[in-house]
Amino acid sequence: MERYRDMQLFAALAGQPSLASAARSAQVSGPTLVRAVARLEARLRVPLLQRSTRGVSLTEAGRAYMADCVRLLAAVDAAEASANGLHSQAQGNLRVFLPFLFSRYVMAPVLAAYMDRHPDVRLEARYHDYYPNLHEEGLDVAILVGELPSSSLIARPVGYVRHILCASPDYLAAKGEPQRPDDLKQHRLIASADQVHWDFRGCQLKARARLSCATVQGAINAAVHGAGIVRCLSYPVHEHLVTGQLRRVLHADELPPVPVHVVYREGRNAPMRVRSFVDHCVVALREHPAFQLA
Repeated sequence: MERYRDMQLFAALAGQPSLASAARSAQVSGPTLVRAVARLEARLRVPLLQRSTRGVSLTEAGRAYMADCVRLLAAVDAAEASANGLHSQAQGNLRVFLPFLFSRYVMAPVLAAYMDRHPDVRLEARYHDYYPNLHEEGLDVAILVGELPSSSLIARPVGYVRHILCASPDYLAAKGEPQRPDDLKQHRLIASADQVHWDFRGCQLKARARLSCATVQGAINAAVHGAGIVRCLSYPVHEHLVTGQLRRVLHADELPPVPVHVVYREGRNAPMRVRSFVDHCVVALREHPAFQLA
């Protein structure tokens, strides 16, 4: 029993920035968590944590053991839930990973609708723009934009997004519509930096931005008000395109579309809270207007 509890406390480190935050998450004191890790290290005869002036991090053996702990503890939880008849009901804690901008422009109503349908599930959403390790970080589900690295995870495709260029109709009426990427050098470009490096099919544009914005939304707002041409992923601007506030340009020169997947770990053995969330997201995202852009 002590070994099982030590594994639970060690797994509390998943996705936590420090021992102190992991201890708070597990609702134990810091020394209790440290002693649990020490017992595991003594039993396994390998260091699991690497300590430095910057804090603590998992060793290579620690990362491998963390993945096994998370998987085994999830299996135990699923077995207990199944025995109690809970495997058919969505309840408990669900940790999901969402790209920051994708969540802002697409996922908020999807999450709200899921919580309305499943009041016994407590969602913990994490927002970052990198590819997570679901096992090491203790995550149940992730929405990932881009090509997937090879892994044993289950991935369900929901659609594609694109890197597109757009401008307001008034701007294009006044300045003319570019016919090829090189024409953009004669236009007012809106970007996140002074220098523009935009890739197209078979070429790259290097130019100077007329307006640099710190945020994607700031750049889009500027384009809506006629400040110039902006390049971004299609999902932040799909509503502006539908309403006619922005118009897409150089469609034929765009890069190939970028896939979006819902990714999770346990497959058919996943608890109902995971399976219900994945199914909900797949249906909602495949029907979302942000993915209807050809």
